[in-house]
Amino acid sequence: MDKLLTSGRVLLTLLFSIATSQVVIEEAFPNLLFTQPVDLQYAPDGSDRLFVVEQKGSIYVFENDAFVTGKTIFLDLRDRVVFQGERGLLGLAFHPDYENNGYFFVNYTAPGPLRTVVSRFQVTADDPDVGDESSEHIIIEINQPFTNHNGGQIVFGPDGYLYIGMGDGGWGGDPYNNAQNLTNLLGAILRIDVDSVTATLNYGIPVDNPFADDTLGYRDEIYAYGLRNPWRFSFDSSTNTCWISDVGQYLYEEIDILEYGGNYGWNIMEGFNCYNPPSGCDTTGLILPIYTYDHNIGESITGGFVYRGTLVPDIYGKYIFADFEYGDVWSLEFDGDNAPEVSTLGDLGPYSVTSFGVDQHNELYICSFDGKIYKFVQTDSAVDDGDLKPNKFSLYQNYPNPFNPTTTIRYDIAEDSHVIMNIYDVTGRLVETLVESALESGEYEVIWDARDLPSGVYLAQFKFGDRTVTQKLILLK
Repeated sequence: MDKLLTSGRVLLTLLFSIATSQVVIEEAFPNLLFTQPVDLQYAPDGSDRLFVVEQKGSIYVFENDAFVTGKTIFLDLRDRVVFQGERGLLGLAFHPDYENNGYFFVNYTAPGPLRTVVSRFQVTADDPDVGDESSEHIIIEINQPFTNHNGGQIVFGPDGYLYIGMGDGGWGGDPYNNAQNLTNLLGAILRIDVDSVTATLNYGIPVDNPFADDTLGYRDEIYAYGLRNPWRFSFDSSTNTCWISDVGQYLYEEIDILEYGGNYGWNIMEGFNCYNPPSGCDTTGLILPIYTYDHNIGESITGGFVYRGTLVPDIYGKYIFADFEYGDVWSLEFDGDNAPEVSTLGDLGPYSVTSFGVDQHNELYICSFDGKIYKFVQTDSAVDDGDLKPNKFSLYQNYPNPFNPTTTIRYDIAEDSHVIMNIYDVTGRLVETLVESALESGEYEVIWDARDLPSGVYLAQFKFGDRTVTQKLILLK
């Protein structure tokens, strides 16, 4: 995550479908609200509980039930965490043997000096819903030269080792060239053994790490490097492939596949393009991304899981990711040989998508800065689930998008209602009211003619009773 996390709490009820898919995004736990949630995890103990990390320094636990009404604070680290901008409590990982040892790990930003801390804690012996705040055992500390690009993700890989995502240390353009410097731990994916220690470290170095025991002073912990800010990454539970979403500089966001000892090019390259120098850069040995998008589409990528659940077959095997700044949610299908195919699943904009997480059934959830947790739901006959609530309305992706000068917006309503559809520019100024009428249930479409407006991003806000959906429209002339 590359942008300042300063959005206020906003309530949003979102139910929409996309014309090319039978997938909708809905609130997963309508009775729960969080403050700046940045991670969602489950404990591998068979309890089916979920844990949500708040950036300010708190972790909450609750039952994985759509009708749950309460949450319990599992760990409170607000007195140890620097919470500002991109800093804070940023990641949570449960030990693979958590059911027996009760160990879990956190990644947070600490002061004096400013640094990333990865620590181990243990659950209390008498209450599985309470972590022992006094049990902190610091595993690794990494000084941060600036206040941004802290990374934050920690994940246990299928090999049992802990992977740590580290940004390049911040500011802009990687001024210290950290991501290409193998003698420090910034701008890299680290891989360590938390179940062993060495004479000088609170962890062990896997003997097959690519730079273990080299003679050039390279850090043994590094598994891959040349990354700008790998805010979120995940392992595909079926193939064990690790997917990295690396936040870009001024022009491009990218998705990478983790490779042993790989150099992903930052700050020599941004995406597929030279950055330093801006042309004619030496790309020898660099691993290029499998997909990028430019800043006309979004400005800060949020990864991302390959969906391996059973309730939403339309996205099975696809990598699901989003953009923090714009709120768009996409699926990416990639077979390793052909160009990736990317489809729009929805738009949480203007609210920020901070992270994704899965439960013990591999069902996928979205964390958003409106304080809500969302989930994906299949709406066609492929899923028979009497507990799913029917949509009250559907707003389809406008077509074409981008457009010039007209675009068609389609929507369905399931019951007679008063409907308002307003168009706003990105400053929040009302541009035009397209619909304001009492309508009978049915299928509708409206054509918006923007020939007298400048190019840019516009928001179509659809109000149905007490519910609101916002969709992004891109006018390119």
